[in-house]
Amino acid sequence: MDPFWLIVLVLLALAIFYSIFLYNNLVRLKHNVSRAWSNIDVLLKQRHDELPKLVETCKQHMTYEQDTLEKVMQARSAVASAREAGNVGALGQAETQMRIGLGNLFAVAEAYPELRASESFQHLHNRITSLESGIADRREYYNDCVNHLNIRIEQFPDIIIARRLRFLPATLLEFDEADLKDADMKKLFS
Repeated sequence: MDPFWLIVLVLLALAIFYSIFLYNNLVRLKHNVSRAWSNIDVLLKQRHDELPKLVETCKQHMTYEQDTLEKVMQARSAVASAREAGNVGALGQAETQMRIGLGNLFAVAEAYPELRASESFQHLHNRITSLESGIADRREYYNDCVNHLNIRIEQFPDIIIARRLRFLPATLLEFDEADLKDADMKKLFS
């Protein structure tokens, strides 16, 4: 065999293996984004299931705070709708409302000593706080996975494979400006 054709075959084989390597990495990144979203979804579902128990416990003790409880349940519904639809943008907005509602609920609960002393309330409060922390961690991981994918599908030579095989950029889970500000504790307790 002629050395020229041997070099061409080796270069062609290297190009094919490199393309396969790039494709496999893009697929891995795409699935990391899906897995990260699924992790968030699991925690959101758990919180969705726990919130009615918390609200019911609060209802037993809080007679004048119906508006606060209703806002938490409305936010719960909005988060569930966005989660089920897989709408990352709407989920960010609904999460903001949920955090505000839970902050208000826990602040109002401070005015009810018998509620704070309730073992059921303490358990649910700790459970939801733990879920909130887990959701925040998973959001960070999700956005990191999305960022890695989006960078890779825009870099050369990955962009060639990504465009040909229609790898689309994923959406970051972003929050409203109100969610990024420090909580106004004076407002919560007034």
